[in-house]
Amino acid sequence: VQLQASGGGQAQDGGSLRLSCVVSGLTFYDYNMAWFRQAPGKEREFVADINWSGSSTYYADAVKGRFTISRVNPVNTLYLRMNNLKPGDTAVYYCAAKYSADHTIVRHITKDAEYDYWGQGTEVTVSS
Repeated sequence: VQLQASGGGQAQDGGSLRLSCVVSGLTFYDYNMAWFRQAPGKEREFVADINWSGSSTYYADAVKGRFTISRVNPVNTLYLRMNNLKPGDTAVYYCAAKYSADHTIVRHITKDAEYDYWGQGTEVTVSS
């Protein structure tokens, strides 16, 4: 199983970036997906998650209204569109996958320990 995150880089305060996470080695639509981030000297924190179909999403308060999580199942790819970036968004961003074969259940999971697979991270730096 591989989760390959990309799209990080440098942005100005108020700028935008789009992160991608290409997944291989698993049945993508059987997994809920999420983005987490870890700032220097801080613990990893939940950013957003999305259910198997993309019909249900959930965001941390810190990013609500600025970030949008989405997925395209036929190409096994997860996205995070980040608008109005702030210096406080500076972190390494990780994509994560959690097995959820029962598609009738919608459950948003914010604890990193519950996720099964992780990408390698992509670094985002926002300057003022």
